[in-house]
Amino acid sequence: MRLGLDVDIHKVEAKKLRKGKNKAERDLNSLKGDYKKLCLLIRTAGRPSSRERFGEKFVRMPE
Repeated sequence: MRLGLDVDIHKVEAKKLRKGKNKAERDLNSLKGDYKKLCLLIRTAGRPSSRERFGEKFVRMPE
């Protein structure tokens, strides 16, 4: 009887650890994705547009 309870307790603990590990992996993947988006945003936000680089001398041609 006691041995059966010990086995059940170990199974429950192992299941909890697996769930925790899966959640940690999901959180890590989410953070990696957020980091990539942030890096891209910083890279693109730092670049001036062509209009800012060359001034307003380039204007649209009338149609």
